Amino acid sequence: QGLPATSLAWGLWDTGDGMAGELDDVERARWARGGLVPLSAERALRLFDMALRAPRPLLVATRFALSALQEPGAPVPAPLRSLVRTAPRRAAVATTDGSWAERLAGLPAADAEREVLELVRTTVATVLGHGDTRAVARDRAFGDLGFDSLAAVDLRNRLRTATGLRLATTLVFDHPTPGALTARLLDELPGARPSSAAEPASVSAPAAVDEPIAIVGMACRFPGGVTSPEELWDLVASGTDAIGPFPTDRGWDLSALYDPDPDHTGTSYAREGGFLHDAGDFDPDLFGMSPREALTTDPQQRLLLETAWEAFERAGVDPASLRGSRTGVFAGVMYNDYGARLHQAPRAPQEAEGYLVSGSAGSVASGRVAYTFGLEGPAVTVDTACSSSLVALHLAAQ
Repeated sequence: QGLPATSLAWGLWDTGDGMAGELDDVERARWARGGLVPLSAERALRLFDMALRAPRPLLVATRFALSALQEPGAPVPAPLRSLVRTAPRRAAVATTDGSWAERLAGLPAADAEREVLELVRTTVATVLGHGDTRAVARDRAFGDLGFDSLAAVDLRNRLRTATGLRLATTLVFDHPTPGALTARLLDELPGARPSSAAEPASVSAPAAVDEPIAIVGMACRFPGGVTSPEELWDLVASGTDAIGPFPTDRGWDLSALYDPDPDHTGTSYAREGGFLHDAGDFDPDLFGMSPREALTTDPQQRLLLETAWEAFERAGVDPASLRGSRTGVFAGVMYNDYGARLHQAPRAPQEAEGYLVSGSAGSVASGRVAYTFGLEGPAVTVDTACSSSLVALHLAAQ
């Protein structure tokens, strides 16, 4: 309305989750700050009818909140810059370009970090529609705070405007917590040295010249209650029988599970097996995972996170010290039990069904470890059947 005809294009847009128009107040505010106003169902359908009659092949239907785009300092998405005056944007950049970095460079390191963190937390709160920064914890992942790809770009644009720095569009994904993002901005200050998180972790003693690979930490889970390499050694040395009865906490109908006929479908002709009886015990908060994602994540992936953490501990390495380093993850993963259960998705709770595929995919296992600990080396999941562990170790050594 009020724009030249050449500025208008028609079509339909939705929220990105397939539910057109189903926005809560926070999402509405976010769209409005970006210059877009949700359409009512009546108006969207009317524009849809117009689009069907229009001769143009590429169409978008939307309402522009031009007043939001014209606010001084507001980041304007590139496709909309022709719709608003550009003077306010130039003025906003002119007042921050250079001065922000120069002012912080003159502060003591602790004060500079405190001010940058406050800027990040305040901007995050603005993007998410929070009234204050109390909900923005320093070490909480942006994904857990409620970020999606639109919010990530919005945050990057606002920080670029506030600081005058050239920031990548993948900023939030490369630095997934407010603390990590703060360290990244501090690295851009004049004379700043790279943050310690980006440096390779040091070791207490150099490896021998003729030793191409050294195992410095191990962790494991095996039937028989084995939760450490020492317990595994004791079990083998003592000849302990690790086979036991079926677990009672898996939701299995144990009374109907057994059938002496090995050809009977859907039953077991054995009454015992090797089980990890504590496999269901998992602390999702420790790994930045929501309870509903943990519920739909294959136990192998959960156990891999636990043993990776313990391997760090046993090696005497603080997991946080490796964030940003070129540490690689090579995981040998065979078949899993959850993959065959994807057909049960219609019966899964609606709030959990979105995690079924990633929670069941073996290819996700190595990347899950790398993302959780911020490791930026190779992340490779190997499935060569029975040789998976040997091939993974071979690739890691190479």
